[in-house]
Parts: sequence; C-alpha cells; structure tokens
Amino acid sequence: QVQLVESGGGLVQAGGSLRLSCAASGSISSINAMGWYRQAPGKERELVAFITRSGSTNHADSVKGRFAISRDNAKNTVYLEMNSLKPEDTAVYYCAAGRQSGYIRPNQYWGQGTQVTVSS
Repeated sequence: QVQLVESGGGLVQAGGSLRLSCAASGSISSINAMGWYRQAPGKERELVAFITRSGSTNHADSVKGRFAISRDNAKNTVYLEMNSLKPEDTAVYYCAAGRQSGYIRPNQYWGQGTQVTVSS
C-alpha cells in the first residue's frame, strides 16, 4: 500500500504563488508516475499535472506557463509550484500516484487533498 500526504495549500491573492508538496510512503519502490488533480465545487476532478519517475511531465493547458511539477525521487516527494494564481484555480488539490509503467497519468493511490483558495 502507498500513503500520500499533501501539504502547502492555503489562501492567496490573485497573482500570488503557492507550492504544494506530496510525500509518499509505504510500498513505493514500484511507483512510476505521481501527479496532481484538482476538484472545484460542483465540478469534476481534473488532472493538473503529472511526472514520471524518469522526469517526463504533462501539464494541463489551463496551467501551462504558470504551474510546474517536479519530483525528488530520493525524498519520494512531488511538488507543484503554482504562480500567477487565478480565482479559477480555487479547488481541493489531490496528490496521486500509480504503478503503471510508461507515460500514463497516475490514479491508483490518492492523498486526502489540500485546499487552495485564490481571492480576487
């Protein structure tokens, strides 16, 4: 089993920045991709970004140029640097991990979520 613990959410003004972290523990040796999803009130959960163990990344069009995902394999931690935040970025952000090999979005293990609120 894999446990994911997120941190770094909070309240920020539009145009500001936040950095989310997600630390993985447990049976992590076979984890490939890790990533971030978000869910706003009344909306479906959507992929924000993911990164494979080898460092290949994918970012949603809505966050390209503003958000950047990175990973420290030695610390089993994935990060999401969020800049130029907009009110529409307000959501609960969930960390995810997966064992599937290749360039595949992770969706097997989930964190509890961290709230990000961007005020206008």
